[in-house]
Amino acid sequence: MKPNVGTIDRTIRILVGLGAIGATVTGMIGVWGWLGIIPLATGVFRFCPAYLPFGISSCATKNNG
Repeated sequence: MKPNVGTIDRTIRILVGLGAIGATVTGMIGVWGWLGIIPLATGVFRFCPAYLPFGISSCATKNNG
């Protein structure tokens, strides 16, 4: 799996995922908050399968010259 999630995208995904899970654990939102595991996992692994069909990558491009 080639990483396709950049640094800013990764940070946002991790924060949103942790926020949703935290809100579920504290009882602020219902069980649907456990879906926060999806953005958390895509942020941690730096890979988003939903980006593949569209050829999207938020990773910085390397300039060799």
